[in-house]
Amino acid sequence: MSIAAILANPASGKDIRRLVAHGSVFDNQEKVRMVRRLILGLERSGVTKILYMPDGYAIIPRALNAISPSIPVKAVEMPIRNNQTDTTIAAGIMETLGAQCLIVLGGDGTSRAACKGTVALPILPLSTGTNNVFPMMGEATVAGMAAGLVASGQLPREACCTKSCMFDILIDNKIVDIALVDAAVYDDVFLASRAVWHMEKVPQLFLTRCSASSIGLSAIGGQIQEIRPEDPKGLAITIGKETPVSVTAAIAPGMFADVPIAGVSEMAPGTVFPVSVTPSLIAVDGEREVEIPIGARAGIRLNTDGPMVIDVHKTMDLARQEGLFRHAL
Repeated sequence: MSIAAILANPASGKDIRRLVAHGSVFDNQEKVRMVRRLILGLERSGVTKILYMPDGYAIIPRALNAISPSIPVKAVEMPIRNNQTDTTIAAGIMETLGAQCLIVLGGDGTSRAACKGTVALPILPLSTGTNNVFPMMGEATVAGMAAGLVASGQLPREACCTKSCMFDILIDNKIVDIALVDAAVYDDVFLASRAVWHMEKVPQLFLTRCSASSIGLSAIGGQIQEIRPEDPKGLAITIGKETPVSVTAAIAPGMFADVPIAGVSEMAPGTVFPVSVTPSLIAVDGEREVEIPIGARAGIRLNTDGPMVIDVHKTMDLARQEGLFRHAL
């Protein structure tokens, strides 16, 4: 049996960036429509069963109201807490139940929550927002076909996926969290709205990837150096108040920041870069999550054993070469 799993976050696309910046709202009805197309794509590419994460809005049951797939689509049994732990728990359960890939609808934070549950399964992250770096923007129908080809084993995952790096967040030498894209030290002790947009409160920024065409904190590093997700290196940036060099970057939709750069270092895998400010917070993938208490020793470490991400273009091109969707008449 080939099993694919869907994790759709009903809260994504609605955070405070819609108020402090100019992000668009991604409503749950559009997620319902995306899920319909995903299910049909998975079915067409040979998946024989779909598992999904239950949620308070009932995204997948609403999607099934308008389609009648020939394969079972079943919710995993778990309590619903309506927070990110739902995604983490669901991902772990889906791995245990034999899923061969995870399709995640949400933003960077939703993908991170899924990877906290497992990095053993290939993941196909679909963006349902406007401030994301890790998830892809793409048509759900084709994304479902690509994920289905990987889940059904018709194409080898090694040929269809890119192995990404991630960060281990350490406190007193223990891993307390992870980040897929960026980890920002925030000189404050209040989680508040979680999102980061006051760059004057960020003395250190660590990036697993960066590109000048990105949006968010990784765009800052993108004005200095290009680092691809699969490159076995990261970038550590020290931000100062009065420095001879600054970069302008789009840190949120329609929002720019001029960031003074005091220092830049490449991060090698396994090397721990210490956090310079305590007490403080660490924002992971754009949201303040980790509290660093007074006296704690915190650090950021690049880990090359991150998630395998399905490349839709590469997968569908390989399917064309193999003739998987060509049929004799």
